[in-house]
Amino acid sequence: MFTIPAIDMAKTGQNIRNLRIQAGLSVKDLQGIFGFSTPQALYNCRQGVSLPTIDNMVVLAALFGVKVDDILVIADEDSMIASA
Repeated sequence: MFTIPAIDMAKTGQNIRNLRIQAGLSVKDLQGIFGFSTPQALYNCRQGVSLPTIDNMVVLAALFGVKVDDILVIADEDSMIASA
């Protein structure tokens, strides 16, 4: 039996927020970069409601100067799914 890692969406959203601030970017900046008509997708991510698509995650990593793995936060072991 092994555990399957899971992404902690809320902590990943907070991590993206922190990385955005460290990079000196505003929500409005990201909205413009991604061409979103509203910032709602960015706020949903920050609140852990959704995650960026993989291609948007790659753009975020480039903007923040980190690897995609440095953006994602893996859930603690109690939240992981056990599989046979």
